[in-house]
Amino acid sequence: MAGIAFVLAGCGTLSDTQLDTDSSAAQRLALSGDIGAEVAGMAQPMIDSRETTGLVVGVLTPDGKQQFFGFGTTHQENGHQPDGDTLFAVGSLSKGFLAATTSVLVQEGVLHWEDTLESLLPPEVQLSADAKRITLRQLVTHTAGLPRQPMTERTLLYFLEYLFTGKSFYRHFDRPYLLEYLTTFKKHNGGVPQYSNIGYGVLGYVLELKTGKKVDALVHEKVLDPLHLQSTGYVPQELPGYGERALGHAGDQPKFIRRGTLVPDWQFTDIMSGSAAVYSNARDLLAYANAHLSATGNSLLDAGLRETLTVQYERKTEAAASAWFVDQIDGHKIAHQIGLVAGYTAYIGIDAQTRTAVVVLQNNFNWTDRIGLRLLLRMAEARKKTGDTRSPDKGGTTAAKALLAGDS
Repeated sequence: MAGIAFVLAGCGTLSDTQLDTDSSAAQRLALSGDIGAEVAGMAQPMIDSRETTGLVVGVLTPDGKQQFFGFGTTHQENGHQPDGDTLFAVGSLSKGFLAATTSVLVQEGVLHWEDTLESLLPPEVQLSADAKRITLRQLVTHTAGLPRQPMTERTLLYFLEYLFTGKSFYRHFDRPYLLEYLTTFKKHNGGVPQYSNIGYGVLGYVLELKTGKKVDALVHEKVLDPLHLQSTGYVPQELPGYGERALGHAGDQPKFIRRGTLVPDWQFTDIMSGSAAVYSNARDLLAYANAHLSATGNSLLDAGLRETLTVQYERKTEAAASAWFVDQIDGHKIAHQIGLVAGYTAYIGIDAQTRTAVVVLQNNFNWTDRIGLRLLLRMAEARKKTGDTRSPDKGGTTAAKALLAGDS
């Protein structure tokens, strides 16, 4: 059963991160300044070994410049090498956009972090005693005690089907199903972060009730449109480049489908779309990361994005912020999100102290992040070796201050 629980991650942070603090690699990067060569050294072996069919890496450097590197192909038959404009499903990176939208609504006074489900949901919705006490803050930080998804016989049956077909095992998580689950919910983990896909489903439902707008329209209004992210959204058919998108392939999962075989896209119910339905490209995601580090001219959005990086539950590994998790490694604080869905893997990471960010998009479902965190750490160490240890600005950006708060 433990193995099944592990694989049932579907969309989330249950991936394995390969760390690389190799001093020689950082020294090489410091001397050459060739980020492209470093990326290729990590990415090309993944293509050559057929671990992944195609991937794109986007890099934001401290001077604000963006670089994109594509490898492999969008599809083995009649595909093309992906680039910064190639669309991918990004799975749980969707949660970051929903958390940012929630944060902006809090800045506007529409919502408050300590609002509870008892006050947020209609009185006719039946809630258990523990469900009544769940707060908005707990939903965005995965500290509500909600599971990744309910482990029911139906979920397990759909998961077994997924192993052979690739079909979604989330397709029965509609609004009545999740609200029914809340009637008997019992909290077991004492407030410790526990990643929850359904928690973000409930969060999206709450936002819709309080604003009268669907999650899609709301996230566009509060985050995507102000940041001019025109290649990001919930309806991929309406996004530019849809016809040339990267198609999803089997990787580490589904277990009984050969690696590199096409697998079906997942469709999500209304209540789960905010948790995992977004499509985007590396260019938009890097711009989104940069917005956490630089003023956008929209004070409410700036405050909202800054707040999402603030750690709410401290621990050395995967400290919980709002949708973001923060790791402390060799003196560096890295905020990251990971998305795993259908035939795709997505990573976004920010080092606010050095004002760098990395996006990695793959069109295979692979547990292991071999590039994102390693590249951020190499860039940070290379910066040290060149003697450039200046803060991003005289006082450090507000985003850096938020992320670095609490450093010893």
